[in-house]
Amino acid sequence: MTRVHDSVTAFLGDTRLASGRREEVTRLLEERYPGDLGTILVFEDATGRLTDLDYWDAARAAPPSAGRPRLGVKAREVTLLPRHWDWLAAQPGGASAALRRLVEAASKEAPDAKQRRDAAYHFMSHVCGDRPGYETALRALYRGDIAALKTAIAGWPADIRAHIAHLLAP
Repeated sequence: MTRVHDSVTAFLGDTRLASGRREEVTRLLEERYPGDLGTILVFEDATGRLTDLDYWDAARAAPPSAGRPRLGVKAREVTLLPRHWDWLAAQPGGASAALRRLVEAASKEAPDAKQRRDAAYHFMSHVCGDRPGYETALRALYRGDIAALKTAIAGWPADIRAHIAHLLAP
């Protein structure tokens, strides 16, 4: 299972229902659990944080309008030194295109150990806070002691353990 910035995992209680790209999981949940989506928790794989999905029928979406597509571009301020602006201006496509390329390249890199640990923490704090061995598991997580972490969560449901392992995997 690849970790992509739009990859999510859905749980119903202790059971993992689906994992994958946001759009695929949304469609699968709409098909399998119509009208019962409020009890399903969905987590971003990159951060381990709870997220929402847009449940709506794509077939009812308005047809695309004529003209330039709306890209959702938001103008924001960036503070750089003059030499940085000079370098950006000299890049093909200008400053905005260069910044977009840099951000895209950085966002596609594999998460580092701290990001993976933080993702596991966010997931665990939301789903596992009342489970036996939770504090011990967190201490092991932040020590980087994976063997102690596995021991602390050994009694937890298999899907929960597997998702923690997935979040920690390089």
